[in-house]
Amino acid sequence: MSDRWTIDGEVKWFDARRGFGFVVSEQADRDILLHANILRNFGQGSIAEGTAVRLEVHESERGLQATRIIDIAVQATKDAEGLHGDEDVDRSDDFLPARVKWFDPSRGFGFLNVFGDPRDVFLHVDVLRNSSMSELQPGEAISLRVAIGPRGLVAEEIRPWDSRVG
Repeated sequence: MSDRWTIDGEVKWFDARRGFGFVVSEQADRDILLHANILRNFGQGSIAEGTAVRLEVHESERGLQATRIIDIAVQATKDAEGLHGDEDVDRSDDFLPARVKWFDPSRGFGFLNVFGDPRDVFLHVDVLRNSSMSELQPGEAISLRVAIGPRGLVAEEIRPWDSRVG
């Protein structure tokens, strides 16, 4: 029998500054440590509370630990109309490469820049939460879907830069 197994769980909490967090699962009798390195190996620097994950875990002297992230379920996002009251919104189905200009979680928004386009793209905290990411750093590369509304460009969905988009 292998000393590693796969479980499905949910992020209890994750603190990128501290470099770890915990996952809970009905398949485990205690919390599972999720280290920042394991998250980075999957291509993310943060993950939101409540995000569904599939992990490879093993039991160490210190308890259950994630050794690999197999999958992170990206939650369905609210559309840009619901977030911003825009009635005439033109949406793109393509994910575009972008960088974070700045994001302030206490204010609930920030701005992104699509590579090769000087216009700012507004990012609301609800879109960030629905992405399975919990925070963004200036200069961080991401992929996004953009909606064009009466007030300009709006991020409709974001994903980590190196995520596989089907």
